[in-house]
Amino acid sequence: MLYPIGIQNFESLRKGGFTYVDKTDLIYQLASTGRYYFLGRPRRFGKSLLVSTMEAYFQGKKELFQGLAIEKLEKDWTEYPVLHLDLSGKTYNRAEDLEITLDQHLCQWEKDSGIQARYPEPDARFKDVIDTAYEKTGKPVVILIDEYDKPIVDNLDNEELKEAFRKRLSGFYSVMKAKDGKIRLGFLTGITKMGQLNIFSGLNNLQDISMDPRYV
Repeated sequence: MLYPIGIQNFESLRKGGFTYVDKTDLIYQLASTGRYYFLGRPRRFGKSLLVSTMEAYFQGKKELFQGLAIEKLEKDWTEYPVLHLDLSGKTYNRAEDLEITLDQHLCQWEKDSGIQARYPEPDARFKDVIDTAYEKTGKPVVILIDEYDKPIVDNLDNEELKEAFRKRLSGFYSVMKAKDGKIRLGFLTGITKMGQLNIFSGLNNLQDISMDPRYV
């Protein structure tokens, strides 16, 4: 029996024949009953693997789910454009650290969408990517954000940098509210739900499932 120690990518796990505790019925339930979710867990609790599993599901990779619960539940296997923002795996101790990470993801999304960046601001580029993905595919966009709060958590003792990151992330995440009609699902993970980030006040229908017994 192969244990997936340190493996956070669902496709690698499945193709490598590693043991997987099937959570796909819960993923189907989330996808079928809501639009926006937040899941708070400590680090090393499998959040990244969960997000990777959701990414494969919304990309319509049916072959990776053979033998799992969702194979019998899902009938359509529709392929949606997926924007996966991963803020884990890095320490944010300089203002430019967040800018670099956002730019790396945005550049990849723009490349995948076949567009050139028209604006320097990350939030404006994020809007363009969502609009283009929706227009080109005719399908609403799935947005998966892993460790949404890490830049802030890394700077709880640095008020100036924490506030700078809060402002930048608030503007970036608020795009989800502005583009609600073009979004199929939004799923965020993090350590804690931070009320001062506008996304939680802006997205009134964001469901916090952190303490929901169905998703223990």
